Amino acid sequence: MQIGSVKLASNVLLAPLAGYTDLAFRLTVRGIPGHDQPKALGLAFTELLCSYAILNQSTKTMWLAATSRADRPVGMQLYGKDADVLAAAAQWAEAHGAVTLDINMGCPVDKVAKKNGGSLLLCNPPATVGLAARVVKAIKIPVTAKIRLGWDDTCLITDTLPAALADVGVAAITVHGRTTEQMFRDSVRIEGIAAVVAAVKRRHPQVPVIGNGDIKEAADARRMIDATGCDGVMIGRGALGFPWIFRDTACLLRTGSMPPPLTQAQRARIVLAHFDHLHRLRNEEHAVRMINQRISWYSAGLQPWPRLKHQVRLMTSAQEFREYLLAGIERLERGEPAVTMDAEVVAMEPAAATMESAA
Repeated sequence: MQIGSVKLASNVLLAPLAGYTDLAFRLTVRGIPGHDQPKALGLAFTELLCSYAILNQSTKTMWLAATSRADRPVGMQLYGKDADVLAAAAQWAEAHGAVTLDINMGCPVDKVAKKNGGSLLLCNPPATVGLAARVVKAIKIPVTAKIRLGWDDTCLITDTLPAALADVGVAAITVHGRTTEQMFRDSVRIEGIAAVVAAVKRRHPQVPVIGNGDIKEAADARRMIDATGCDGVMIGRGALGFPWIFRDTACLLRTGSMPPPLTQAQRARIVLAHFDHLHRLRNEEHAVRMINQRISWYSAGLQPWPRLKHQVRLMTSAQEFREYLLAGIERLERGEPAVTMDAEVVAMEPAAATMESAA
């Protein structure tokens, strides 16, 4: 897939997710080789960035915008409703490693949508097209837009705004198949994504439309492309506990078959790589706090591993976590269970469960 002048290795993209798709996570995803393909991930985005905070270079936002040579190609996503501020922040992003600049027109969260842009931009298409045109003129890298189907069912923009954005030079459209009012409720509306594809392709057949929403496994991506005609898919929440979804999806889309599944030990090593990136890029306290929170993502993909979440959430040092996970990995690679439960603990488990049920 090609976005303006940028040619991507695959049509599978990582979505910008506030609080999740930081540099450590992006490097983790990029470190998972595709099956018979070096790059399963076509493009990754930073977390969404406030354009005012970019220009003020707030410490928190600089961490959110952090990238590296190993984090390529990377796009940066900005939100805001002031065209001049957004354009200036886009110039900063271009100068700091972004190969594409995405304008957030789809975030439904109040602090973004009702104050600074996000999906509020869907309510005034003429002004939003003007804002996009201003950003396109300000930078040389391709500008993209991430939208929803509309604010609610009385304000759908599938047939109007996407094509108008392409008219002023927006190089790709990503569409999440829900309205703002829906947030993340109900199922993604495949017919809405198909309507955006049709509207854009009528006037701009070369502009890719990327489908987003409810992609939890590779087969979901295949179904979305088949049903909507979209050029690629963007995966967000579905990648949080299963970052190897990009490997699986790229292989399925390219060959029609799934790659051999990763072993439990291989998946555990991916979790360890994520932790090591967190530790190296920030510090021990940050890494331990994040893995305490995020082990709940990974737990389902690491089973059977008794008491994994409970044990990790009690840990207070990087050494403790690394030794625990490495011991489990070494056991798995020998063909043994990840942990050996102490007989006394095993005997207590049913009683503890009964007490919790009674409570």
